[in-house]
Amino acid sequence: MPQSTHDRAAEFHNLASHTHDAAAVAHGKADHLTAHELSKKALEHSQNAHRQSEQLVEEAEKSGKKSDAE
Repeated sequence: MPQSTHDRAAEFHNLASHTHDAAAVAHGKADHLTAHELSKKALEHSQNAHRQSEQLVEEAEKSGKKSDAE
């Protein structure tokens, strides 16, 4: 079954959160290189979540316009 846009956005938000947590742990262990790489990955997940959320808004707007036209 295909994953909905909402589910993908939620998954990316969760991935970003977990990756931020892992970066904080690495930073706490003075592994700054790993923390930096994990922070970059968390940013990527956050940006993906944002794109998915924008897509949800677009889908909702299209759906609303179709309802108004009927």
